[in-house]
Amino acid sequence: MRKNLYLIIISFSLVSCYTYQVKKQGDTAIDNKQESKKSADLANTTPTQPKGITSESQALNSQQTPAPINIQDKLAPNKNVKIDVDGKSYKIIVDRWESDSLVAHPVHNPKKILKFHKNQINSEKIAEKRFSQPIADIITVVAYAGIGVLIWSLIR
Repeated sequence: MRKNLYLIIISFSLVSCYTYQVKKQGDTAIDNKQESKKSADLANTTPTQPKGITSESQALNSQQTPAPINIQDKLAPNKNVKIDVDGKSYKIIVDRWESDSLVAHPVHNPKKILKFHKNQINSEKIAEKRFSQPIADIITVVAYAGIGVLIWSLIR
């Protein structure tokens, strides 16, 4: 019984609520719509433009498909990301861009410097490190259940 309990405690200590998630096209489309709404609001507040032109520009903004996302925008400095370069995945923290090359270091090794050309990086598999609420909820429920079982076994 004790070995099982120790095994469960060790396995929970290794679980993290943070996961690497690829930003979906729907998420980027929502971001683009929010940016276009902001620019449309700014266009509406300027008194020099006629109202007909702003409504036409709003119609064009809503009909446009989302533009391909620039890798340099996705990989901003100090972001913790997981990238795929030539079939190999790296968990890195972005340091800076030097023209077309990304300069970064591995997550747990800040002394090692990695350089990648932007054409080597697979832009569809750039995953940002984000907090995962479902995993946190599962860990919380299991921890409460474990505490309940522990108290029940001590009382009994």
